Amino acid sequence: MRPTLTLPEHSGGYGAGAAIRKLAFTLALLLAGAGAAAAEVRILAFGDSLTQGFGLPEDQGFVPRLQAWLRANGAPDAVVINAGVSGDTTAGGLARIDWALGEDPDAVIVELGANDMLRGLDTGEMRANLDGILATIEARGLPMILAGLPAPPNYGEEYRKAFKGMFRDLARQHGAIYYSSFLAGMGEGRNMFQVMRLMQSDGLHPNAEGVEAIVAHIGPVVLELIGLTRR
Repeated sequence: MRPTLTLPEHSGGYGAGAAIRKLAFTLALLLAGAGAAAAEVRILAFGDSLTQGFGLPEDQGFVPRLQAWLRANGAPDAVVINAGVSGDTTAGGLARIDWALGEDPDAVIVELGANDMLRGLDTGEMRANLDGILATIEARGLPMILAGLPAPPNYGEEYRKAFKGMFRDLARQHGAIYYSSFLAGMGEGRNMFQVMRLMQSDGLHPNAEGVEAIVAHIGPVVLELIGLTRR
């Protein structure tokens, strides 16, 4: 049986008193609706093709799968906004961060740097760009995750250390949650052959199963991020 709402009985059910009670009740409903809307938590996923969902049907990319995972695991009002641009670099991210924040998010996930690395760009330039992105987010008072990536062995030990250290240092500097590798969920407990089965044919982007592995691993960290939001 559905619960019923019973208004208090008063003498004189008509006239000004009844009108005031009806107005008060209507306002209460409107305020309750506003409270429910305020519970929504908006997370901006700001990155490149890994965030955007390159090569996958729209409903199988990182953003929709993360949103589904969050709603099923303790954040039913989570909304994840897709601000991934395929091919984007840290310079591109710096150029568009203000525009992206116009989505009015409560928190941000930053995933950039893979394309810089693939093009062999200088880590000093990357660091400066990421620094600008994180500083812009920090100035808005928004909690954030900075997701790094490992550089392949053929890039040399010096470059690999500088690349990894850049993410760790900047996360510490700007008070971001440091997530060492966006692709960590794909590698955990798997050998190289098993990891490759989670990749698309280009060997660079995860397939649908790979996305699920990524989301399952980063999901609890995003829940931690949500816990830092103001709303």
